[in-house]
Amino acid sequence: MDTPTPTEPQPLKKSHKLHNVCYDIRGPVLDHAKRLEEEGQRVLKLNIGNPAPFGFEAPEEILQDVMRNLPTAQGYCDSKGLYSARKAIMQECQRKEIPGVGIEDIYIGNGVSELIVMAMQALLNDGDEVLIPAPDYPLWTAAAHLSGGHGVHYLCDEQAGWAPDIDDIRAKVTSRTRAIVLINPNNPTGAVYPPDVVKAVLQVAQEHHLVVFSDEIYDKILYDGVTHTSTGALADDDQLVITMNGLSKSYRCAGFRSGWMTISGTLAKQRAKDFIQGLTMLASMRLCANVPAQHAIQTALGGYQSINDLILPGGRLLAQRDITVEKLNAIPGVSCVTPKGALYAFPRLDPKVYNIKDDQQLVLDLLLQEKILLVQGSAFNWPAPDHVRIVTLPWADQLGDALDRFANFLSRYRQ
Repeated sequence: MDTPTPTEPQPLKKSHKLHNVCYDIRGPVLDHAKRLEEEGQRVLKLNIGNPAPFGFEAPEEILQDVMRNLPTAQGYCDSKGLYSARKAIMQECQRKEIPGVGIEDIYIGNGVSELIVMAMQALLNDGDEVLIPAPDYPLWTAAAHLSGGHGVHYLCDEQAGWAPDIDDIRAKVTSRTRAIVLINPNNPTGAVYPPDVVKAVLQVAQEHHLVVFSDEIYDKILYDGVTHTSTGALADDDQLVITMNGLSKSYRCAGFRSGWMTISGTLAKQRAKDFIQGLTMLASMRLCANVPAQHAIQTALGGYQSINDLILPGGRLLAQRDITVEKLNAIPGVSCVTPKGALYAFPRLDPKVYNIKDDQQLVLDLLLQEKILLVQGSAFNWPAPDHVRIVTLPWADQLGDALDRFANFLSRYRQ
């Protein structure tokens, strides 16, 4: 019997599957921010849409329901989720006029993030392509790559309020394209797509038999009287639409990690039985989602919608959106399309004025000099180093001060 020749231990490297996976919202620049905090310095973190640290607390009735149900939440539940929670989600789909969503068409997950990865794993074979907006929420691209596929980015048009460029979508469909992603309301731009834009995307999807993933986590955070129409409400019955939503933003329960996806399209579901079986298998493999947090869903969806107090005139989120846009557009060489929804602004830094070559270096230099943490536009798969994303969650006066410091920083900054 041959004895292996002893060798020096080699560095343990990450899987090749992770080579094209990135999530720079919590990336290298955040590591520098943590170091500064460990040194005792205060950092204003405008890098992640986490409502709680900025004083946005979950409604008391949600917390009470979760606490009251803790004694009965100690065991596993159905792999798709609690019946009462799924019933509430089904009724929410009826309210939003998404047809044909039954109890068994609903999967509850540990946040939408888990469900995005699950859906990509169930759908994609090696080399398959998914059309994803640029800019995007980068988890969609990361999940596609992690599942063996490729994220192909279609452009959103800043001059058209960040609406998807339908011609660019058409140009990027290939024989390997399996699905298209809509993020509406959009993170990072804050765009809210009108029904005719969504219908145009659905038309392309129907022509090429694509699955449509609709990320609608910000559907209740809307400004200026804008309304949101769910993709599933506009789709034909023979189109498979998978809608993602959850408690993290509108109900300020980000730490609960409670999200859901629904499958609509009655005729399409007949053709997609095998794919749906795959989703069910993956849901079963992780046993179930967090059971205590699922007890928040029925109360959240059926109770008083306190988010309206924050987004209407006099509301804190609207005031913060307004000061952000006002301050950004007052900076020479900076322009910002007014967000109509969500919790972010995505301003452009005119290359003729600033000539930024490396936007990650830009946000790192801002962090080191001003102790303000933003995220570079390229982290959202935007192809040019001329944007940053700003979270609009701090109080308006705090945001105003931070953006004044950002303006002062830009006035002297060159690469």
